[in-house]
Amino acid sequence: MTEAPPLPPARPAAPSTPTSVPTTDPPSPTTIATIADEVGVSVTTVSKVLNGKADVAPQTRARVEASLARHQYRRRARRPPIRHDQIDLVFHEFDSLWAMEIIHGVETIASAAGIGLNLTQLGGRHSPPKDWLDGTVARRPLGVLFVLCHLTERQQELLARQLIPFVVIDTDSATSASVPTVGSNNWNGGLIATRHLLQLGHRRIAIISGPRDVLCAQARTAGFRSAHDEAGLSVTADLVRHGDFYVDAGFAHGMALLDRPDRPTAIFAGSDMQALGVLRAARQLGLDVPHDLSVIGYDNVPVAAWTVPALTTVNQPLRDMAGTAAQMLLDLARGAELSTSRIDLVTELVIRESTAPPPTA
Repeated sequence: MTEAPPLPPARPAAPSTPTSVPTTDPPSPTTIATIADEVGVSVTTVSKVLNGKADVAPQTRARVEASLARHQYRRRARRPPIRHDQIDLVFHEFDSLWAMEIIHGVETIASAAGIGLNLTQLGGRHSPPKDWLDGTVARRPLGVLFVLCHLTERQQELLARQLIPFVVIDTDSATSASVPTVGSNNWNGGLIATRHLLQLGHRRIAIISGPRDVLCAQARTAGFRSAHDEAGLSVTADLVRHGDFYVDAGFAHGMALLDRPDRPTAIFAGSDMQALGVLRAARQLGLDVPHDLSVIGYDNVPVAAWTVPALTTVNQPLRDMAGTAAQMLLDLARGAELSTSRIDLVTELVIRESTAPPPTA
């Protein structure tokens, strides 16, 4: 049997011609320079918006935020902020015994929690300036307590963005339900003070309230008017005065009210400090308190019990208000939910020696 001849070696396969596939470059990531060019602002401005800085005009901030949203710009995840173990306590001004009571109340809660306290005053302003916010963000406090002052909506948003909670004590203006606030029933305080004087027989009663634009002063004046209304009496317009809650205002208005032939027989001073000024004015004019003039204060600061005569006053629980607000702030800093955003503590009349029936009663 004849063997078949061997098969020829297989030809190597011809190299295949690669098929060209069109490629597309991945889209370039959006940068802050892209946003800046589109909006027509500097890169620094875009960076400030991303970092929640306060010194950007609201219209510019809105345009930058809109561009960031259009480009679906992915913000860098922030590292957990480094917080200092302290809270900021911000007064419109704190040169009074009233402010010291607030400080004592906050300090009691803060020290028990091992938290420090940083004090700031705004020089009489009721809203902090722009540079205050940058300094606060840089300090990274656990939270901020505002006393008789308030934040603008923009400032509230920026603090919220930086995860810095805040609580308002004895607000100077109306607040929304989203702003945690602790105060006292100022309307009731004005009502019970004036009722007491009316029940003693006084019919010509003056009030030296606080600033016209401060909510607690408005509420005390409203209570004063309501007491007259329920007694069927009208309020004499020129006996309603507005001070600033300090001694000088009490003395100045006291002199003006008492150095006149139809002087009032009683003055509701609107604060203990103003009441001290009224007592000084009465003494300077030779009037005896309470036989010639009855005087009522407001707040019940410790010195009220040591004046001569001891001062009848409305007890506003300042230390309790401050302590309650401080505890609310610490709860917020720990991520707790508040059961209510507004707490008003009870006001009560403390009767001492500075009130009596009028001379003609």
